[in-house]
Amino acid sequence: MSIGSDPDVPFTELVDLASRALGAGVVATNEDTFADAENLLVAAPAEFRPHTFGHKGQIMDGWESRRRRGVSAEHPHPTDEDHDWVIVRLGAAGVVRGVVVDTAHFTGNHPETASVQAASVPGHPSPAEVAAASWTEIVPRTALRGDSAHLFAVSDPVRYTHVRLNIWPDGGVARLRVHGVVLPDPRELAGLTFDLAAQEYGGVAEDASDRYYSSPHHLNAPGRARVMGEGWETRRRRDKSHDWVRIALAGEGEVLAVEVDTSCFVANAPGWVELVGLGGEGEVVLLPRTRLQPDTRHRYRLPGGAPVTHVRVNVYPDGGLARVRLTGRLTEAGWDGLVGRWVRALPEGETRAEAIGGLSGAGRNRGPETAGRDAPC
Repeated sequence: MSIGSDPDVPFTELVDLASRALGAGVVATNEDTFADAENLLVAAPAEFRPHTFGHKGQIMDGWESRRRRGVSAEHPHPTDEDHDWVIVRLGAAGVVRGVVVDTAHFTGNHPETASVQAASVPGHPSPAEVAAASWTEIVPRTALRGDSAHLFAVSDPVRYTHVRLNIWPDGGVARLRVHGVVLPDPRELAGLTFDLAAQEYGGVAEDASDRYYSSPHHLNAPGRARVMGEGWETRRRRDKSHDWVRIALAGEGEVLAVEVDTSCFVANAPGWVELVGLGGEGEVVLLPRTRLQPDTRHRYRLPGGAPVTHVRVNVYPDGGLARVRLTGRLTEAGWDGLVGRWVRALPEGETRAEAIGGLSGAGRNRGPETAGRDAPC
């Protein structure tokens, strides 16, 4: 069976760092003759269509390598070291909290064992540079079952940019999910306004009153919803209350503008929306209860000034939203918090002194002589 978010496995509620929507991609693989390695990153669960054959055999929705052989008739079997691999660039760099290796529909052709390694390779490296990086094992070599989702919790605190899936000796894997906490490079955000709620910058839909039809994680996903199922939709309320989603921002910030998108929600959009900011000073109403139109992108400018770490999106009385965007800027505290989290998660090969040096002059409302100098470590 394939798996998506599982409430009994907390890490599956975190962002999939290997999501194609975030920009993940296959950097290299040694072998994918039977089925393309890019299939590992497809967002939807793997499908199987029996008796669907191409000129290489049954068409499989996943990554499948050819059958390995030994070196001679006297030694026809591969050695214990022979294996296949694929390297994936994460769509958003971050701290990995769990990995899902899903062999859905691979029954007589799944690998015997697999492991997962991770590496941090800054910038825009070539495939050769990534392959030559220093790799850390985050999931040890473990036996796999056919047609099963294997969930592995990870406790490594380091920020990674790439993962490598190794399989022994060969075979097929349907999907690879790498769940974790997005940790952007603060040097890329210094002095900018951006969507403080966006997954690609570390925003997380932490909790919701209802997720009956679809996940609240869709609200801050990249891109626009193409269909109603790519948004967040609640069941019909039969009481006098309302539904809500609480979003943790990338860091403490001032929200300057908001977009509430009801695209594709034609007969089931909420009647009204309200945005409430949560921070050290308690709750503050960012957007008072405002009427919504179906299938519409609503944009509002806000006065700003209130530092908030979370925003609760209240919808009245129920219904669905496609996306919520919260454009703003980090406060001093938000900036320092982001820098501190990033520096603490750097691997040994990227020294903190060099990293902080790269922040010189980048701090919000700071001069070059002080920016980053007092970043918490």
